[in-house]
Amino acid sequence: MAPTTNIAAIDKRALKEKYRRERAKRLRPDGNDQYIRLAGQLAHYLDDPYTPRTERPPVTDHVTVAFIGGGFAGLVTGARLTEGGIDDVRIVDKAGDFGGTWYWNRYPGAQCDTASFVYMPLLEETGHMPSEKYAHGPEILEHCRRIGKHYDLYDRALFHTEVTDLEWDDAGSRWIVSTNRGDKFTAQFVAMGTGPLHVPKLPGIPGFESFRGHSFHTSRWDYEYTGGDPSGAPMDRLADRRVGIIGTGATAVQCVPHLARACGELYVFQRTPSSVDVRANAPTDAEWFAEIATPGWQQRWLDNFTANQGGGFAEEDLVQDGWTDIARRIRSRIMALAPEEMTPERMMDAFEDSDFEKMQEIRARVDAVVDDGDTAQRLKAWYRQLCKRPCFHDEYLHAYNEPGTRLVDTDGKGVERITSTGVIVAGSEYELDCIIYASGFEVGTDYTRRAGYDAAGRNGRRLSEHWADGMRTLHGIHVHGFPNVFIVQPTQGANLISNVPHNLTESGRTIATIVHHAVDGGYDQVEVTNEAEDEWVELLLSGPGTLIGSPDCTPGYYNNEGQDRGPAARLFVGYPQGAAAFFQYLDDWRTSGDFAGLMFRRSTR
Repeated sequence: MAPTTNIAAIDKRALKEKYRRERAKRLRPDGNDQYIRLAGQLAHYLDDPYTPRTERPPVTDHVTVAFIGGGFAGLVTGARLTEGGIDDVRIVDKAGDFGGTWYWNRYPGAQCDTASFVYMPLLEETGHMPSEKYAHGPEILEHCRRIGKHYDLYDRALFHTEVTDLEWDDAGSRWIVSTNRGDKFTAQFVAMGTGPLHVPKLPGIPGFESFRGHSFHTSRWDYEYTGGDPSGAPMDRLADRRVGIIGTGATAVQCVPHLARACGELYVFQRTPSSVDVRANAPTDAEWFAEIATPGWQQRWLDNFTANQGGGFAEEDLVQDGWTDIARRIRSRIMALAPEEMTPERMMDAFEDSDFEKMQEIRARVDAVVDDGDTAQRLKAWYRQLCKRPCFHDEYLHAYNEPGTRLVDTDGKGVERITSTGVIVAGSEYELDCIIYASGFEVGTDYTRRAGYDAAGRNGRRLSEHWADGMRTLHGIHVHGFPNVFIVQPTQGANLISNVPHNLTESGRTIATIVHHAVDGGYDQVEVTNEAEDEWVELLLSGPGTLIGSPDCTPGYYNNEGQDRGPAARLFVGYPQGAAAFFQYLDDWRTSGDFAGLMFRRSTR
């Protein structure tokens, strides 16, 4: 992916002004409050269309480890725990099976946007070869099930079950876990991996509930209405339907091409276009895979991807995708600076030039693909690439060449109103039979709100209290005042957003090491000290912050819809030296056996 744009030909001042104007027209005073939480009369949007709920008696037993969340976080942590001999790991999830976001997201075209070889965890352990460079949703969901079966994680799992409360019992050195199914069981250790992509949100458009046609959220795709199935069968019930889709983020980029081929008429309502680069997906060559899949292959690929994309150094690029292309461009410009020019200011200039260059190429690609000139102009993304999650797709732009597909650009204002028969934009009504909401999930809301419970730790102190001024952890995993609790997520650790599962696998390995140490040593409690938590937060704040979704970016979930998140936002960062350095640091920390910053206690009972 060699550069094809001459940076000297770009009027950077004019481009920055264009970015500023486009951002300004999209700012809204309500920020994240523009979205509707699905509750009350809207709760039916949360129904599980994939797996019938099975009635069962309440569970009141005890397990060594309870894990909240059955996605990659729970699966990789459960796998590492069972590998070490802990066979009573219970995973609790509101879905009907393992998979996390891949359980819910079964819309047509769903696939990972990071290469399967580094995205899908435990490939080597389970012996699975991804069928494509970017695997589709059904294969990823099946891989989640494969992990669950391989490590016997189904035996104690509780599906269609939501945790409603966690309470620390200090006398018993255990957690009391309550759920919406009447369960009240105990666990010595609790880990939480609920993630940000499981609570759907809907746009708060006036008249939302007045629409008399059909509607659904992309995370609850209604194949009974559209025809087809999650495995890719054509949607054969839309040929005479007028369908509108609201939202043009990563989900829409993947499902719009399928809708464009299936619908009689498709209207794509756009507030802000995504940047859509080449994906170049291809089947996996089995002979090639046999050559690379030698012992330790996946860890080498993970380390290589992170070194190329996450602040490290690698002489070769094994993955060769859009993510590493961004990083290679930036690194090559910085390394081209003369020694006396290696200043923070000049390095930031090099970063900016690389971004300008890349975005010009992405915009030029729109012109090369989309036949209609006006549509092409409206599909161009006028912001820095890391202001929103970069998208990669080989068919999205081509979908606008389909005769029945129409882009309805709202010029940054969004849909004006929904009526009983359709959607109004700029005073014009578009009559529709069906509205599909590709509006994503809650990301910027409080952790406890998304989780659905507020853990009560030592002395009854709630997690929301401890984090009232922002998230505080050691390594993004341990929280002072909450013994025997672990959190699995990227923030305050590597914060590697381009490949989130790598964060989860390293956290899972770390948690398993600590739990095994505690169990083998007869320790009842493990907890980070207040001093270690403070020192870690101080270290995090010594870094440069984050270049992803800065406040001056176009509004979106990366930057809290352009609104000030308050002082807590400064804590949504990662290790100052980058993801590669953090993973190496964490590996050294856990393998040393010292577990600096943690206290292990034996009870006196």
